[in-house]
Amino acid sequence: MKTTFIATGDSFITRHIGEYGYDGYEDVCDLIDRHEVRFANLEMTFHNQEGYPAAASGGTWAMTEPEMLDDMLDFGFNLFNTANNHTGDYGQGGIAATIRHLKERNMTFAGTGMTLQEASRPCYLETRQARVALIGVTSSFDPAARAGAQSGDVVGRPGLNPLRYKTVYHVNGEHFDMVKELARVTLVNWPVEQKIECGYLPPFEEGSLPFGKLNFVRDDEEFIETVPHAGDMNRILEEIKEAKRQADVVLVSFHVHEMTGKDTTLPAQFHKTFCHACIEAGASVVIGHGPHELRGIECYQGGVIFYSLGNFIFETETTAVQPADAFQEQRLPMDMKVGAYMDNRSRNGTIGFPVMPNIWRAVMAGWTIEDGKVTEVTLYPIDLGMKMSRGQRGLPRLSGDEDTLRYLQSLSEPFGTKIEIKDGVGMIHL
Repeated sequence: MKTTFIATGDSFITRHIGEYGYDGYEDVCDLIDRHEVRFANLEMTFHNQEGYPAAASGGTWAMTEPEMLDDMLDFGFNLFNTANNHTGDYGQGGIAATIRHLKERNMTFAGTGMTLQEASRPCYLETRQARVALIGVTSSFDPAARAGAQSGDVVGRPGLNPLRYKTVYHVNGEHFDMVKELARVTLVNWPVEQKIECGYLPPFEEGSLPFGKLNFVRDDEEFIETVPHAGDMNRILEEIKEAKRQADVVLVSFHVHEMTGKDTTLPAQFHKTFCHACIEAGASVVIGHGPHELRGIECYQGGVIFYSLGNFIFETETTAVQPADAFQEQRLPMDMKVGAYMDNRSRNGTIGFPVMPNIWRAVMAGWTIEDGKVTEVTLYPIDLGMKMSRGQRGLPRLSGDEDTLRYLQSLSEPFGTKIEIKDGVGMIHL
């Protein structure tokens, strides 16, 4: 039994593909079409203002017309993730409308649902020789976007499949005392301390101290610890185990922006912990995306973890509309046009994503699973046209750029992964 797969990163799509495509479009489509399972992360909500803009967004309020889903299908994709930091940009209404438009097109997707149970559940894609399950998860989201469970008395809440996490700051004695003094001066912990004094809560553990919502621990070493939320992780792992019973191959899509320290290329501790647990529970591949740039690849217990594939389509600057909140955040007039708003945000293309080279180079990852095992991985570098005009920038073209592959080599080396480069393609042999 042999099945071929290809996966791409973030698709933030706001422009239709023209009647005659674009230079390089056919090559990308041909590559996708050579694989049986073809994955994309939908970094958008798809509806005609069928939800209200949320008070907080994933950065840009992401909405595009439902017909843009047809453009994604025209690329050849047949498996989709919908759980990411933009899922809730237009509230529960936007989530429900996107789900409806996906279902109208018979698209196979995971990561969102009308309840937490639905959002957590795998979707299944039937191929010639394998039934493939996909579970969509994100750790980067506004709390209001999290799906709610259905109870016996109350309907569930539309939303995404969440993986929350806890951050603990380990600091030395001097810095711990500084936190303690700040807590005393600001009274930031007083609501909790009052409950402790009244006997409703136990005292803080020795050597640990909250500072509002932050958690500090006195330690000999200073570092930031991140730990997956036990309830969320257990729920997701149970879904992986069930999917493994019901399918031949299990994939997990994980959308995550969090990092280690200030290095955007390094996955956070909880990110690695969760991905390892997914493989141990029965997943063959974890497809990572979110930071809009490449992260390393790890081969773990026979499975493969792509910590981030980067972007596939990145058209944030050509969104059609933005809500009042976007202009208020930047202290801009309400009647400003979106193009002018984007000029202001990037200081006319001198800061932010437009001048960050790593945003505009990525890979499409192909792999083969034979008799239940990943046998090889092929990496196809793509370029999204950083130096092109705004109206052209953000579309993928196969580049064969070996510098991109060497960069990915360096990101993957700490995981012990060896990438061979030949003729503009990267190879990993398992």
